Amino acid sequence: MTITMKEVREEIDLLDKELVLLLARRQKCIEMAALVKNDKSLIIDEERIEDVVTKVSTFGESCGLDKSISEPLWRKLIDLSIEHEFRELDLLQNSN
Repeated sequence: MTITMKEVREEIDLLDKELVLLLARRQKCIEMAALVKNDKSLIIDEERIEDVVTKVSTFGESCGLDKSISEPLWRKLIDLSIEHEFRELDLLQNSN
């Protein structure tokens, strides 16, 4: 059986939807972290960042995901998450 480009694209579209759902859940956790921390100085934790990147890269490799994809992707995700957490904290503090 030969796979078509249409089938490949449909699978990618399905995976993209699953990824968006997971990223939305992750974002909610980031927002909860802002509530718990309630202090901008606690948002950036370099040790935690490196721990997350290492865990993701190692797990990714065990699943067949190349580290050249997982590591920069997660570093960017973490950077964007930190920016979001700062914005959330600003909103929380300005609403009080």
